[in-house]
Amino acid sequence: MAEEESDLTLEEEQGKGGNKMMLIIIIVAVVLIGAGAAFFLLSGDDEAPVAEGEQTTEESVADAEPSQPAEMGNAKYVTMPRPFTFNVPGTTRDRLVQIRVQLMVRGDNNQELAQKHIPLIEGTLLKAFSTATADDLATTAGKDALKLKAAKDVQKAVIDITGSKIVEEVLFTGFVMQ
Repeated sequence: MAEEESDLTLEEEQGKGGNKMMLIIIIVAVVLIGAGAAFFLLSGDDEAPVAEGEQTTEESVADAEPSQPAEMGNAKYVTMPRPFTFNVPGTTRDRLVQIRVQLMVRGDNNQELAQKHIPLIEGTLLKAFSTATADDLATTAGKDALKLKAAKDVQKAVIDITGSKIVEEVLFTGFVMQ
């Protein structure tokens, strides 16, 4: 009788262990499938989709060169290959900042030129970002001022090399400050 009871408890424990193992396998499978789906969705084309009918800011229109032909096309976006990660000084403590950047250009030719000169543009953006402080970047006005400074610096650097202003605007598509 005692042996039969111990056999029953052993079988019940194995049944519970099997259920726990099956639950763990299912959870791991769901996590892996979710990670695979996220990787698939996020690792697609580095280019951002072009928004149809996107409006430019008044400053961008005012800064546009009149010598640019009208047939240059809709806005195109060039994604910088890596986010910019750097330290900025603050009044209380230094902060770590990460900024994802895209460049707005007009026309396929300017898009190709921007992609060709990415190292120059990255270096120029790093110089512009190094002038920022944590107190400035904590406000929207400070972020906007940094975007404008970055755009002007990139335009100047690119004009010196190519002879034309190929970058219309610098856009922050991701901004994290810790």
